[in-house]
Amino acid sequence: MPSTTLSDASAECAVASTDLEAFSESLGHRFGDLSILEQAFRHRSWCGEHGGPSNERLEFLGDSVLGLAVTDFAYHRYPDLPEGALAKIRASVVSSASLAVVATELGLGAYLLLGRGEQSTGGRSKASIVADAVEAVIGAVYVDAGWEAARSVVLNLVQDRVVRAAEGGAVLDHKTRLQELVARSSGHSLRYEMTEDGPDHDKDFVANVLVGEEPMGTGTGKSKKQAQQAAAGDAWARLVRDRGERTDVDARTT
Repeated sequence: MPSTTLSDASAECAVASTDLEAFSESLGHRFGDLSILEQAFRHRSWCGEHGGPSNERLEFLGDSVLGLAVTDFAYHRYPDLPEGALAKIRASVVSSASLAVVATELGLGAYLLLGRGEQSTGGRSKASIVADAVEAVIGAVYVDAGWEAARSVVLNLVQDRVVRAAEGGAVLDHKTRLQELVARSSGHSLRYEMTEDGPDHDKDFVANVLVGEEPMGTGTGKSKKQAQQAAAGDAWARLVRDRGERTDVDARTT
């Protein structure tokens, strides 16, 4: 755990510079001014006891930087996703629960400066506190080095989560994406043909999607909706390959 030196006179040097440098290395950004990073660790409860600015302004800034970086990445990587799906991806990635996991991976809780009350009640592991601190760290990177550095740090921390959110099926609306692609490329109508098998309590559904009158994709599921989504995803991938375009996995990341 990082060493801390608490000063009754001021909030200066509350975290040893060697600890700040070690965290910077794990973050992937070398700070020009380590005091900005230290401020990102200062919870308001600590500042109430020792003075100095808390991390709340940096958190406010970092929240916006994080949201823009995630949105920019998802927008360019998934050019066929509608606004609603992009919003769901962003919400999933920037949620307190998701950021708390990021904080755990960084070991961020060990660096937090907490008041005695928060310290005694397990503040270092509270999702709301550590998630806010992640945003504050992102804000600190932005203040220290600007947008490109902050964007790089954000993607280093959450890019894999964006991809999982988008391609794991939880937020990806394949039917909407297929509809938009077909409308843009050919204007043909879409039609789903359904079959089912099994007893009423354990049915399996099979969906076949036709573009015009041409069978284009097949999918299965435990509900009609799941089967149609799977069929739409299959059809979308086939159409993209046939057109020689890149799929989501191969799409640009800038």
